[in-house]
Amino acid sequence: MAEIETLEDFYRHKFAGVASDAQKAIGDFNAFVLEDISTPEGNSTVEYARRDFFKISLVTGSNLYHYADKTIKIDGTALIFFNPQVPYKMECASKENRGFFCIFKEAFYSEKLRGSLNDLPMFTIGGKPCYILDEQQKEEVSVIFKKIIKEMESDYKYKRDLLLNYVTEMIHYALKLEPTENLYHTNDANARITAVFSELLERQFPIVSAEQRFNMRSAKDFAERLFVHVNHLNRAIKETTGKTTSYYIANRIASEAKALLKHTDWNISEISYCLGFEEPSHFNNFFRKHTELSPSKYRTA
Repeated sequence: MAEIETLEDFYRHKFAGVASDAQKAIGDFNAFVLEDISTPEGNSTVEYARRDFFKISLVTGSNLYHYADKTIKIDGTALIFFNPQVPYKMECASKENRGFFCIFKEAFYSEKLRGSLNDLPMFTIGGKPCYILDEQQKEEVSVIFKKIIKEMESDYKYKRDLLLNYVTEMIHYALKLEPTENLYHTNDANARITAVFSELLERQFPIVSAEQRFNMRSAKDFAERLFVHVNHLNRAIKETTGKTTSYYIANRIASEAKALLKHTDWNISEISYCLGFEEPSHFNNFFRKHTELSPSKYRTA
């Protein structure tokens, strides 16, 4: 299973019915009116996913946003900024949402402007990405989005620059506001962060080619992806499951190693590399510790 949802995945899986809109994209930028898009219904499962693109949404309705280990409950209108490094999922609590959203790669923003989007408060590690808007603010941000949608249809030679200006205007609009602190619920946070950890761990498997590599091998790697302190991650998993983070990672690596040894003809060095070991000897020691057999003996057993 792919670790990161790409823009291509987004168009194909999430909005299969609007392929024509995908073709209207300006390079790595696109924008949508929510009412014009039909999304799959009946799926209330919290499926976390990372993307390779940023997203800014203006949404009016009743929704739950599961954002890393937090849940944001919104009734009304919110301007929300999504960092591609943070797993998130929206649950619709109302029958109909209204609003807009735009998606873009970091290059769309950084190629013209100095600095990184990740340095901005709404996108930074541990930041608060949600801003509740009153009616006047809703109308003001809607105007910006309507300009974006209109410009997407134009033949203006420099519209990419103009679209960048509109995105920047929305960012500065939010920076003048205060993020809505009381939206961030952490009830049952330990169970939630454990679920996100498990999702990210499983998303790296199965290993299907000798060039693929398992890169997130430590609790610290997962904590960085979830924007939480490693001690918080370790404590949450221990309290929820009674096992350590390292235990789950090592067991999953050992399980995949067994599958690769039995069901591929890759040599030990190739399997060692795929599973993130710098040296085959490190993999041999790891495998012996977990199975009491060497990789070669396990393969021929």
